[in-house]
Order: sequence, then structure tokens, then C-alpha cells
Amino acid sequence: MGEDVQAAHRSAPDLDGRGMRIAAVCGRFNDHVTTRLLDGVHRGLAGTGVPADDIEVVWVPGAFEIPLAAKAFAESGTVDAVIGLGCVIRGETTHYETVAGECAAGIQQAQLATGVPIVFGVLTTEDLDQALARSEGAGGHNVGEEAAATAVEMVALLRRIRTAP
Repeated sequence: MGEDVQAAHRSAPDLDGRGMRIAAVCGRFNDHVTTRLLDGVHRGLAGTGVPADDIEVVWVPGAFEIPLAAKAFAESGTVDAVIGLGCVIRGETTHYETVAGECAAGIQQAQLATGVPIVFGVLTTEDLDQALARSEGAGGHNVGEEAAATAVEMVALLRRIRTAP
């Protein structure tokens, strides 16, 4: 994991998720990992005040399909943010680069086209051990929890920007 070198006076993000509606789009491929990420999303959103009833979860075949479902949620007007969850583990072919790269590009395109935050919670790892290390349970490193915080922070930031005088 990359290290975040923090400035001495870094401002704290707004992580009040009350009143927010969040969707999670989960890739079924490697779901022994993505279910752990989804557990992290639920913990993370609960910690910001997003009620379980305001979280919608759908499953897609794999990471490559996440951007389309995420864009559909963003365009629906029913959610404030979308979290894409997947797990792409490097194999012996270039399939890894294609799937991971296109998933990331698709998520970026979808959020820029819709103006709705779509968080990239897709693990791109060299092996299963790395994926498991980034999807640990409560108290461990879980990219799903980080994605939940990012979603809430971005919704709050965009609301502030869009309502500024």
C-alpha cells in the first residue's frame, strides 16, 4: 500500500453521511474478496451515519461491468454516490491490464459524465494474498471502508460547491 505523507495542518474531511443514499456495485468474480470489501463498505457507511436502508447493493459479473451499472445508478437520480467494488488479480496473460484499466477508465468517464461521485474500490493486485490483505475485517485495512469514506466526503464536498453563493 502506498504511504500518505500528511501535511501538519491537513484539514479534516466532512464525513457526515446522514441523509445520503449510496449504491454499491460489486463484481461477482473473486467474490470471496469482494464480499469482504462490501462488508467494509457497510461498516464505513454506518460509521458516517448512512442508514442501512439507504444503501443499495447490486452484483455484476466482474470488474469490467462495474462502470455501466455505476453509470446507470448515477443517471437514475436515486443515489448521491456509487461505490464500485471488484478484485482483479494478475494472471499469466494481459487480461489483467485490460480489465483493470478499462474498469478504472469507465468509472472515471461515468462520474465525469454524470457529476455523481463514483468511487474506485476495485483491488488490482499481484496475488490473492495482497487482495486478502486489502480486504481485512473490522480493524484491518479494508479498501471498502476507505471507499465508503471517500463517497461520503465527495458528496459533502460537491454539495458545498454546488450551493456556494
